[in-house]
Amino acid sequence: MKSLLPLIFGMAAVTYLPRLLPLIIMTERPINPLIKRFLLYIPYTALSALIVRGIMETSPEIRLATLIGVIAAGMCSIYLSKGGLVLSVMASVITALLVLQL
Repeated sequence: MKSLLPLIFGMAAVTYLPRLLPLIIMTERPINPLIKRFLLYIPYTALSALIVRGIMETSPEIRLATLIGVIAAGMCSIYLSKGGLVLSVMASVITALLVLQL
């Protein structure tokens, strides 16, 4: 069997270069405030898409814990807006874990 190392390096380059080039090109350029505000919502949008899919695919045994975890994440992101995405996810996971332990 041939070495997979060239394949791994090729896949890494194809994945890394499209992310690196805009960073290098746009480093000193100012971003339009409207575009910047739009880009700030992308992590929350992606997370909500994953959460909705997760809710729809949960088994009936953990559906209550899932819904309570989503509510906890929503409350955390509304009332503790300085915590960011990580705090909301952690609050959701911990709350769902506590509900499952009861």
